[in-house]
Amino acid sequence: MPTISLDRTDVLLLDQLQRAGRQTNAELAERVNLSPSACLRRVQRLERDGVIAGYRAEVDPERLGLGLQAFVRVQLNHHDSAAIAAFGEFVNTWDEVVACHALTGDMDYLLHVVVRDLEHFSRFLLDRLLNQAGVDDVNSSFVLRTVKAFRGLPLPARSSG
Repeated sequence: MPTISLDRTDVLLLDQLQRAGRQTNAELAERVNLSPSACLRRVQRLERDGVIAGYRAEVDPERLGLGLQAFVRVQLNHHDSAAIAAFGEFVNTWDEVVACHALTGDMDYLLHVVVRDLEHFSRFLLDRLLNQAGVDDVNSSFVLRTVKAFRGLPLPARSSG
């Protein structure tokens, strides 16, 4: 996928939208020193070009009763395309898995799992993940506290222009 060329104003827009995606176009335009119509055109172009992939609310998991987070490393016993595809299909049906990354190294996948409590995690692990054909080994680490949460992607240096 080709990289999109961004000017200083595009980077400012992305920075502002990552900080507060719900601000009005008028507020955004003022913050980046554009007219509202020019700001809207630029945001629409960034959306059309796929730079802005979507908008979503940041939800506090604890307010929903989801008090336990874990990172689970998974190793498959087979690495053929059918096994990889099957694992990917299963992972995408599990609501507890909020992110899944294929890895290099001794484990094949890293799952970010969010659940109510240790009992919920145990049921997820035993009934779903370990019950999945093709899973050879898992290794879990529980989140004690979050030191830095995701706050947006690092943006290119603001160039002039």
